[in-house]
Amino acid sequence: MNVIVDLCLIPMNAETSLSPYIAACQRILKEAGLSIRLHAYGTNIEGEWDAVMAAIKACHVKVHAMGAPRISTTIKLGTRVDKAQSMDDKVTHVETLLSDDTVV
Repeated sequence: MNVIVDLCLIPMNAETSLSPYIAACQRILKEAGLSIRLHAYGTNIEGEWDAVMAAIKACHVKVHAMGAPRISTTIKLGTRVDKAQSMDDKVTHVETLLSDDTVV
């Protein structure tokens, strides 16, 4: 089953800058072959359920190994079985509506 996830992983009791931890997770997600889109407060991930969840677990393992004793993670996810829909499809649909001056 395909899933689209919004992941926000926050190392606690770690450095002030979280960028090194986020970069490490981005590498893991990319190496897992998942579709990813970094944004200001998290990462959108798209792929097969088991692969996505395994990659999120790998991110936790890596961030702990980097010295963070605790991690707080927020995950929003959606699945769909009536049709195939990607992250790009969802964004493109809204952008199309925004470009149509007749849509209120």
